[in-house]
Amino acid sequence: MKIVFTTRLPEKAFDGLALHTLVLPETDCFTADELMSHLSDADILVPTYDYNITEPMLQSALRLQLIANFGAGFNNIPIEWCRQHGVVVTNTPIPVIEPTAEQCFALMHAVAHRVGELDSRLRMPDYGGIRFGVMHNLGRSLFGMTLGIIGMGRIGQALARRAVAAGMKIVYHNRHRLSSEIEKRYDAHYVSFDELLRISDFVSLNLPYSPEVHHLIDSAELQIMKPTAFLVNTARGAHVNEQALAHALRNNEIAGAAMDVFENEPHISADLLQCRNAVFSPHIGTGTIEGRIATCDNIVENIMAYLNGDFSRLNRVV
Repeated sequence: MKIVFTTRLPEKAFDGLALHTLVLPETDCFTADELMSHLSDADILVPTYDYNITEPMLQSALRLQLIANFGAGFNNIPIEWCRQHGVVVTNTPIPVIEPTAEQCFALMHAVAHRVGELDSRLRMPDYGGIRFGVMHNLGRSLFGMTLGIIGMGRIGQALARRAVAAGMKIVYHNRHRLSSEIEKRYDAHYVSFDELLRISDFVSLNLPYSPEVHHLIDSAELQIMKPTAFLVNTARGAHVNEQALAHALRNNEIAGAAMDVFENEPHISADLLQCRNAVFSPHIGTGTIEGRIATCDNIVENIMAYLNGDFSRLNRVV
């Protein structure tokens, strides 16, 4: 089998595929033209979640059987085209759970305690005007606060586990209510979307992207939130209208925001970057050494399960 990778990954992680021909870029990633030239006789494609695969790229991939996506999300892949052409698509949802929940929880701490703002000001001349003292530089505690989780799947539940340990109260909104057993585990209460926005001190987005949830958080939703509340997004950038968020932050309509994902990555709105009451990270929710190794292992498992016809072991999307 010829297996083409869009992005340079450690070859040693794919020793389990040594019997097959692996094609990886010499530099960071293939250009679109380079990728298309390799796909003409490729059997398997391994794209990373940040590499956009388009239908024109796949038109000449007549031998393509499997797209084994590196990442939990798959909005970088033309799913309907794959379905129509009988191409199986897999993802790697398990390795991303704990690293993403960790990053989400870290961002909650950082924005509530003003870590990013105060760190950057302390590096300025005269400490950016910061004064040390008992009643200066105050942040907010997580203990006793209400965390509203939108998307209480695996990552949402991993976040809830951490929040409960920190003494937070959990409310959530899903397309479907969870079982009473899971709700009891986190003492989590199911509420409507608007009610969650209204009562939460922290609103965390942990749901997959689809066109139906584009700009799920827009001006109207930000108006519903408490002026003392924080918005946290480690899911997908397009869940949030960044211009509306920047306006809300500038006008103190909410207390702050913490973002790991952005609407037009890698571009970040200049208006958003100017907001002191926000903390940002460059889409590193899954970016731990352990997480990357586990994702590579999961890719190998998906490919081998497919080649062995053991479809029950596939993390299958299509």
